[in-house]
Amino acid sequence: MERLWLGNIAPGTTDDELKALVTKYAPDIECTEILRVEGDGSRPAASLAFGNRPLDALPKLNGMYWKERRLSASTTLA
Repeated sequence: MERLWLGNIAPGTTDDELKALVTKYAPDIECTEILRVEGDGSRPAASLAFGNRPLDALPKLNGMYWKERRLSASTTLA
C-alpha cells in the first residue's frame, strides 16, 4: 500500500483539513487512515493511507505553501 507523507504541516491542522487538501488535488481517492507524527511540535507531519490507489496528488503538494507553511510531500510503501 502506498502512503503519502506530509511534513511541515501547521500545528493544529485537523484530519478533516488534511483530507480536504488531498481531495482537492486528487478527488477520486479517499483517505482511509491518518497517522500523526508530532515530533517536537515545530514541524508536525502526517502519514496518509489511501488503500491501493496511486497517488497523483504528490507533484502538486510537494513544496506547496499551505496555512503559512511550505509542505514537504513524498510517497512511501507500507
